[in-house]
Amino acid sequence: MDRLDGLRADARRNRQRVLAAARAVFAEQGIDAPMATVARRAGVGVATLYRRFPTRDDLVRAAFAEQLETCAEVLTEAVADPDPWRGFQRLVETVCALQGEERGFPAAFVAAFPDTARAQVRAREGFERDVLTLVRRAQAAGALRPDFHPSDLGVVWLANCGLVAALPGDRRASRRLVAYLLESFRARPARGALPEPSRLRLAQLPFARGPHGAD
Repeated sequence: MDRLDGLRADARRNRQRVLAAARAVFAEQGIDAPMATVARRAGVGVATLYRRFPTRDDLVRAAFAEQLETCAEVLTEAVADPDPWRGFQRLVETVCALQGEERGFPAAFVAAFPDTARAQVRAREGFERDVLTLVRRAQAAGALRPDFHPSDLGVVWLANCGLVAALPGDRRASRRLVAYLLESFRARPARGALPEPSRLRLAQLPFARGPHGAD
């Protein structure tokens, strides 16, 4: 390996370290966490961070690029699926699963489509257009209840986001919530078995622990 290749390898490692630090900090403090905190966690200078990622939006999109790409791919496949209900179900389950895997992802998903960036506005509009197409296809097939509105998906993802934030280690609770919600969206009940319950007890709920988290 020559010196140039070594520098490139170092730059790649530094970039991955910054992105890993960003995901960790965003999960703990939200995507509005200070950029200096991310730099400190990554072990780089703030100037170095801004050189690689000039804006916060750049850093957020890069940190969650894999998850955002997965969402885009799943939506494309869902719209093309000959079974529109199957495509709809897969989209809901995939986004909810990503929310559980990366706690900073829900906010990053919204931040990926800022109103000020023309290219990102087009991406957001394309996403919304494909979601509307998917919903209408599922309704036309008689699989999705006719009064379902595309904005209801935002309610689903917001509800699941709150659940995974409150119970970060309990994937079963999220899967069961999603199954309940999907069943309620069906035009005709499927009456299939629900996922395994989480076994969560009322005393384990965050708001049941007192103002300082003590039992």
